[in-house]
Amino acid sequence: MGPGFLPRFFLFLLLLPLTAHCDTVLLHNIRGAHIVEGDSGKPAVEKFSAIAFCEGRVLAVGEAADLSERYKSAEAIDGRGRALLPGLIDAHGHMQALGLLQREIDLRDMGFAETLEAVKKFAATRSGAQWVTGRGWNQVLWPGGQWPNAADLDALEIARPVWLRRVDGHAGWANSAALRAAGIDRDTPVPEGGEILKDADGRPTGILVDNAMSLMERAIPAPSQRELEAALGAAFEISLANGLTSVHDAGINGDTYRAYRALAERGAIPMRVYPMLAVDADEFAQLLDAGPVGTAKSRLFIRSIKISADGALGSRGAALLEPYRDRPQTTGLLLHSERELDKYFASALERGFQINVHAIGDRANRIVLDKFGKYAGDDSRNFRHRIEHAQVVSPKDIPRFEQLDIIASMQPIHATSDMNMAGDRLGEERLDGAYAWRTFLDRGIPLAAGSDFPVEPVNPFLGIHAAVTRQNSDNEPEGGWIPREKISLTEALHAFTLGAAYAAHQEEVIGNLESGKAADFILVDRDIFAINPKELWKTRVLETWVAGERVH
Repeated sequence: MGPGFLPRFFLFLLLLPLTAHCDTVLLHNIRGAHIVEGDSGKPAVEKFSAIAFCEGRVLAVGEAADLSERYKSAEAIDGRGRALLPGLIDAHGHMQALGLLQREIDLRDMGFAETLEAVKKFAATRSGAQWVTGRGWNQVLWPGGQWPNAADLDALEIARPVWLRRVDGHAGWANSAALRAAGIDRDTPVPEGGEILKDADGRPTGILVDNAMSLMERAIPAPSQRELEAALGAAFEISLANGLTSVHDAGINGDTYRAYRALAERGAIPMRVYPMLAVDADEFAQLLDAGPVGTAKSRLFIRSIKISADGALGSRGAALLEPYRDRPQTTGLLLHSERELDKYFASALERGFQINVHAIGDRANRIVLDKFGKYAGDDSRNFRHRIEHAQVVSPKDIPRFEQLDIIASMQPIHATSDMNMAGDRLGEERLDGAYAWRTFLDRGIPLAAGSDFPVEPVNPFLGIHAAVTRQNSDNEPEGGWIPREKISLTEALHAFTLGAAYAAHQEEVIGNLESGKAADFILVDRDIFAINPKELWKTRVLETWVAGERVH
């Protein structure tokens, strides 16, 4: 008996119950593809025409004739020649915000006059609501690109408070009724890390940036747990319809934590969710002390925290090393002090939690890398700490991601959304190291991809298209924006599958369709490896399966 016999024998015994005593399903006549590790250690595409699974786990992928012979008693399902991919993973989304937006007004991609008209019509349909709320406006798209003000909303003659978050979620626009409801006037102290825009007479204009937004939002009635559960339910449905079988929820508070736990206890989470505990939540310390929730195999898995180091580029809250080119009197906002960052890092590490930090500007990224360096230890690789966005990074700081074992959790669609203003904010000469996916990958830095929905649309194929082409859905600009930072389709799909799974400690469970992993997959209307990359964004999801069950 050779030395390798016993381990192989025990592996056989472990696999025996799965293969011999479950109802196997064989999905055949498909054009399947997933990402595996190639001979060079880099991502490679493996294609197959059938997949066998049972009890929620993959038995094998391969040629239909081979698997039909291997699993003769399996229930055969004809895939009708459709394309199959592993379930996609969004490494940075906001589930509660997405769900709640379904009962609010979505102002994405609207002009200024169109925005005002939409708010007026929406308010008329919500006559029973105490507040009129929404998000998605973007002054960069409006003539002159100037901030709106309360008077613009007051002219609509809506008697109730109106509060509208900017598309990036880092600024808000209020009418006068909302300012009064929140008690905001010329004498209101400005919170550290925030900004209250004022007119020449010192009166608030209605625009609040970053931490100043909390002055308004604490005045808005909080949703009940039932409403939060319903919002999360709506977000699950939208995510699944777009081919997402897992989402990393980038920052939750205590109320959302309890809503997730209640849904999990009822078996009412139809996908996989990896929420991050937001450090600015009132109950953060208690939630952290409660410890991790679930395991890598669970539908609900909580073992990370979320810190926002700075604001966003569009609202000029991203913290920069040099002043904004189009507003030289500012370098952006830091949302936490050094002392606060130390406290959050130390408390998370003591309790075994991964640290995920929002950093958009080059100054914020440098500060966060310094902090990771300060707390680096022999187990840093095990934590898999992340910088969320890593949007504008000084070229000299990019190698530090590799040195400190930091994952770059980036959103490709941000590049094509921001290309109309990034040069204005930074100056073209400062775009080296901005939205630099190719540069990160070439240094061997792990890349996890997401969308930041509802800042951007949920559809992950928009992000895959942006990653490969550096173009928007009109395939502009010709050749792509900063085309040297394009990545291949294989690399993009890896970032939305195995890369994202690795960033949540789940690569042994999900990310591709290797034997033993979860049978999470999607059927789509085209073979994305056989089409013009410019058509990637048009891909539509036909079916979504989680743990071997069709959920959409």
